[in-house]
Order: sequence, then structure tokens, then C-alpha cells
Amino acid sequence: MKKNSNLQELMGYAGGHRYLTYLSLLLSAVSAILALFPFVFLFRIIQEVLAVAPNYAQATHVVRNGWTAVGFAVLSIVIYVCALMSSHLSAFRIAGNIRKALMAHIAELPLGFIGEMGSGKIRRIVNDSSAATETYLAHQLPDMSAAITTPVCMIVMLFLFDWRFGLVSLLPVILGFAAMFKMAGPSMAEDMKRYQNALADMNNEAVEYVRGVPVVKTFGQTVHSFQRFKGTIDSYYDFVMSYCKKCRPSMLSYTVLVNSAFAFLIVLALILTGGGPVAQPVLLNFIFYVIFTPLIATAMTKVMFMSENGMIVADAMSRIHSILDAEPLPEPRGGRVPTDNDITLENVTFRYTGGITDALHDVTIRAGAGETVALVGPSGGGKTTVAGLISRFWDVTGGSIQIGGVNVKDIPKDTLMDTVAYVFQDSRLLKASILENVRLARPDASRQEVERVLHEAQCDDIIQKLPQGIDTVIGTKGVYLSGGEQQRIAIARVMLKNAPILILDEATAFADPENEALVQRAFEKLSKGKTVIMIAHRLTTIKNAGRIFVLREGHVEESGTHDTLVAGGGLYAKLWQDYQTSVSWKVGAAK
Repeated sequence: MKKNSNLQELMGYAGGHRYLTYLSLLLSAVSAILALFPFVFLFRIIQEVLAVAPNYAQATHVVRNGWTAVGFAVLSIVIYVCALMSSHLSAFRIAGNIRKALMAHIAELPLGFIGEMGSGKIRRIVNDSSAATETYLAHQLPDMSAAITTPVCMIVMLFLFDWRFGLVSLLPVILGFAAMFKMAGPSMAEDMKRYQNALADMNNEAVEYVRGVPVVKTFGQTVHSFQRFKGTIDSYYDFVMSYCKKCRPSMLSYTVLVNSAFAFLIVLALILTGGGPVAQPVLLNFIFYVIFTPLIATAMTKVMFMSENGMIVADAMSRIHSILDAEPLPEPRGGRVPTDNDITLENVTFRYTGGITDALHDVTIRAGAGETVALVGPSGGGKTTVAGLISRFWDVTGGSIQIGGVNVKDIPKDTLMDTVAYVFQDSRLLKASILENVRLARPDASRQEVERVLHEAQCDDIIQKLPQGIDTVIGTKGVYLSGGEQQRIAIARVMLKNAPILILDEATAFADPENEALVQRAFEKLSKGKTVIMIAHRLTTIKNAGRIFVLREGHVEESGTHDTLVAGGGLYAKLWQDYQTSVSWKVGAAK
């Protein structure tokens, strides 16, 4: 099946506004044609002046021809403005529809896709890539129509007045583009790919460097302590300098040649005169072509950069498709509803997209209804992956996950969302009121219900200090909450949802001691009667869990109660000993 061009695909988002795009192309072309007419009347003015010289008073049509030239110039501008108005109306509608399509599709995608791609990257695609299509359709596309029309009409005019001068005027253009072919030939695509790779590597390492700035400042280090970052800067510099040097001869030759038409015209004029007196027709054509030919360089340069505009919109569409082509997880037909809240992971294997090894391998975990189960282990062991698979952020590669004896793949999405509540380690709040943030869990909840769960989530002190209480909008007029305070608001939201299964992923990781105590109290109320999966590095928070599973490198190393595992002397015992040492460690007082 033949793939649609980028323009055809963009027109698919235009609806009834697509005709405005086509109208803008037509109007832009007409404007370009009209913009050449002033030169025709300029030719007539020069012709008349030379014909009556030196009796210039006899040039009676100069004013009329001058005003006619001005009229065509003004008409060309007016039509071009109409072209831009048409293209902008269509471009805004297309960009808006692309954003709507992206957001509608993102809402259908699993949270695992959002996490893998990154919310920042997705936000840039939704905003910047759709904006790139708007720039292309609103400005570049009409200009491309004019850029194609202008040279065609100019070539006709070049040969209309005097074919000899017209042919000579085209020679520097042909030579200029021949010089540019070496730079813009087949090797350019590979050079651009290398450039983009070098830029991406430098940007990625820059992010890591910025994140490490506190460490750099603390220990008085320099950029040389980040060898990878410095290496990407050096690689980028080396490539850019070598590419510029390679392009310099071609670009210099092109610039000189396309702007040197007058020199070729002088040579031709000298040849035509044969060293004798200059004939009036030769002088007339020479003056006209000297005035007219500079437009050739401008028009041809626009044509040359048309390919760059196409590359920009092609890149934007490619990024947009990186989201639109992602498939939502398959929805079960009919679906089944769990009758209980127990959770079973049976021989689960999972590998991330593009991964070379399994993130989880043959993992079996069971949590009875109403039981609290903890997942602990070294970083990268697979704890968060297990939690995400239970919530069906992804589908397992092998094995099965069941809730109440029903495979999560057979549970309708809305039912699964009502069954499982997830508290992330860095819960985020929207720029909205406390009331609206909590109501996200259940939009039809009353104000009294929201106030009740805020009280149970230990949020009374937060509400009391806010100027409008629960109606205070977060993020405006200096109203901000700490990480622990945001976590308590997020817990209130989960309480309002009242799901029978609760997953806590390092939910106290960013809380200070005071907030952690309040968060733990909120958890006690939240967890009553629910099946709870807890992920924690602070082992005191999961000491009383019914069962603890220790994960390392994607598999279950050991499991049991806290006392059993400590007595076993395995990995958990070592983790517990290390944790106890870190908690008791204190900086010695100066003597």
C-alpha cells in the first residue's frame, strides 16, 4: 500500500479547512506572478526615457507606468496577505486536530508507554511537533508555491526581452547549483544524521550533568570530572568544524556565482557592441537585466531551501507517529470481574521494549485478599516492574497475573482501574484546587466526602494554612506544597477512590521525618481491609508485612516474614543490617 505524503496526511486533519490550504497555494502563486509585473513597467519607463533622451520632457508615460507598477506591487501584497490568512486558518485547525488526536490516543495507551518514553518527551512532541506542522502549513508551504512560480515566470521574462541576455543571466545560476551539488548531494543525508546524533548525545549528557551540578559544586569539581559530557561536546565540535570546512568551498562558490550575473551581462554587452558605440536596444536590455537578475539569486535560494522545510515537517510527522503508531493494550471482549482481591503472579517473565535482557524472569508472588505484602531488594531488581504489571502498565512476556482468579488481560480496563489504586513515589498534583485534585479519583464525590478523606489522610494542617482552604489553587500566587504534603493529598485522592487493592511504590521516599510520620498514619487508615503491595527501601516501614519478597536481578531471591528472613542470613538479612547501620550512623561531634 502506497504511503501518503506528509502533505496528504496533514490534509487528513484539516477537515473542511483543507480547501483554504489549496486556496493559499493558488493565491501565493498569483501574488508571485503579480510581483513581477512592476519590472515590465519599469522596462517601459527605461525604454521611454532612452527613446526621448535628452528631451526627457517628452516622456509623458513615465508617471502612468510608475503608478501602474506601484498598483501591481500593492495588489501582489494584498493577495499574499489573503494567502497567509487562508493558510493560517487551515494550519491552526490542523495543529489543533493533531494535538487532539495525540491526546486522545495517549489516553488509550498504557502508563508503561508514558513511563518508557518520558512525559517531557511526549509533551514536546504534542506541543513542538504540532507547532512545526503549523509553521510549515502557515508560512513555508505558501512560500514554496511562490518559490516555484517565481523562477518559472522569471525564466519566461528573461527570454521574452532578449534571449541572449536571458541565457547569460542563467549561466551563473547553473554554475552555482553545480557547485552546491557536492555539498547537498547524497552525502548530505548521512551528514545530517551524524549531526543529529551528535546533538542528541550532547543534549542527553547535558541533562545528566545538570542533575549532577550539586555534587560538582559540593566537591569543587570541573566539567572534566564528567568525561562523557566533555567527550560529547568535543565530538560535536569536531564534527561541526569538519562539516563547515567541507561545505565552505561549495557555499562560497555558490554565493559568488549566483550574485555575479551582472559580470556576465557586462561581458555580453561588450561582445555585442564590438568595441563601438552602444546601440539603444542593447543598452535598454542591459540596464533592465542588471536590475532584474538579482531577483534570480533570491528566488533560487528559496527553492534550494525547500528541501530543508520538507525535512523539518517529515521529522515532526515521524515524532508524531512515534506516539500514534503505539498500540494500546488489547481490551478483552466482554471481560470478567474479579470476585476477590487476592493477587497471583505465576512464572512471570517480562522484557521492556528494546531491552536485551529480561527485567523479570520466572517470578512467582502471591498476596492473599486483605494481606500486606512487601517487595524489597537492590535497585534495579524489578520491584516497580512487578507493581506496574499488576496495574497492567504493560503486558507480561510470559506467565500470568491474576486478580481474584481472573487474568488481568481479561479484566476490562475501567474495572481494573477501579480495582487497583497506585500511589507513586513522586505523586504530582495538577494546577487546580485541592478539591479538584482529590476529586480526580471520583468526579461525582461531594465536598463533604473530599473533606473527610483529607482529614483521614492527615491533611488538616495543610488545609488550615492555605488562604482559600480546599478551594486554593496549587501553583498560583506563591502557593506550593512540599513533597510530603503533595503525597498526603495524593493519598486522600486514593482514599476517595477506595479501591480494594493498593500499591505503594516508595510512597515515603521524598518525605521528611515529620511528613513521613503523618503519611504512615494515613497509610494505616488507607490500608484497612485492603490487599496491599508495598515497595520500600526504608525497611522499618515493611517490618510488619505478612510476607516479604526479596527481588534481585529480576527474580525472587527469597521470601518470608521479617523475622524468618533475618534469621535466614540471606540477602534480606544483609539489607536489614546495612539499613540499621545507616540509621544509627551519626557525624561525630568535633573535639
